[in-house]
Amino acid sequence: MSNAASPLPVVVCLDKFRGSATAAQACSWLAAGIRAAVPGIPVIERPLADGGEGTVEALAAAGYSLVRTTVMGPVEGMEVSAALAVRGTRAVVELAQASGLDLLRIRSPLTATTYGTGQLIRTALDLGCTQIILAVGGSATTDGGAGMLTALGARLHDASGTQIPLGGGHLRDAVTLDLSGLDRRLAPTEFVLASDVDNPLLGRNGAAQVFAPQKGADPTQVEQLEDGLEHFSRLMTLRIGRDHTSSPGAGAAGGTGFAALTALEARWEAGSTFMLTELDVPRLLRAASLCVVGEGRFDAQSLRGKAPYSAMALARKAEVPVVLVAGDIALEDPDLTSLDLLHSYSLLETAETPEDSFTRTEALLTALGERIGTTWKTENP
Repeated sequence: MSNAASPLPVVVCLDKFRGSATAAQACSWLAAGIRAAVPGIPVIERPLADGGEGTVEALAAAGYSLVRTTVMGPVEGMEVSAALAVRGTRAVVELAQASGLDLLRIRSPLTATTYGTGQLIRTALDLGCTQIILAVGGSATTDGGAGMLTALGARLHDASGTQIPLGGGHLRDAVTLDLSGLDRRLAPTEFVLASDVDNPLLGRNGAAQVFAPQKGADPTQVEQLEDGLEHFSRLMTLRIGRDHTSSPGAGAAGGTGFAALTALEARWEAGSTFMLTELDVPRLLRAASLCVVGEGRFDAQSLRGKAPYSAMALARKAEVPVVLVAGDIALEDPDLTSLDLLHSYSLLETAETPEDSFTRTEALLTALGERIGTTWKTENP
């Protein structure tokens, strides 16, 4: 076979390099290097996301339309401009657009709220969407999705009948949960919870104990948030009659998954699976010569179903060789060897200093693209 006559495409599937490149930028820079090394080679760019930051941007590149609106940010009194992705009657709501940790300069674990995410859902309903994908990575919140439900018409009251303030730190003060005011348009709407984690709501692997420290919570606050989530889950379970505290994805985004599964009757789907299907990656790999995957840090967590690893699995299924590119590859040799990669490259290994991997990401990824292209040309004369 001579790939020089009519080379099959190279499919580039990179997630963000946090702090230095969006997924779209990373794909563009690496692809430019491949094209420079092998003029005329088809290079297909598919920026990845797995439900967290960048999900809407990746879908926009795949043909979705962006609808922008102003909603409450992660804390009350803060407004942000947020976008949802729409195609036909399907809308994708990216929680990080409204309630994301990256939107805060100062972390606020007890008062951070998903209210703005509920406003985005309302916007999707206003547009006539009948299927809503709730992509829930990258949150600043541990409020069990209570803020989201409040924006949709739910009410949580304390012993005096006063509505409790927003934020997970106040959940344990709730005495009653009133869902009678929920937007009536929710009932016939199909919801999908797209998440890159399958954690339960409570316990040692739950939303508060695993993720709240990353959102600024100290040990005392983690205990307060855990108590609040447990209390809220009891109110919700008694009110609705379904217990999703242990369901996969219930602990996603500070328990927003629990609210989606219980009150919105969402079905859980791995965020990476949803995104790769929407981006048409399985079909593209059936006629590809090479797949390049990667993200800022590729480590043991990546092997738990994150988008680059899922793309790698699809490539192996299609018998397409895989090259891994990351800012840092933090895997032990046996784990890395088990991935059966054609090659693997780390920006830390090619940069002159660790800081260069962040400040010169464009140049380093372009150079790596040229290296990958040159190697591909040598191996496929």
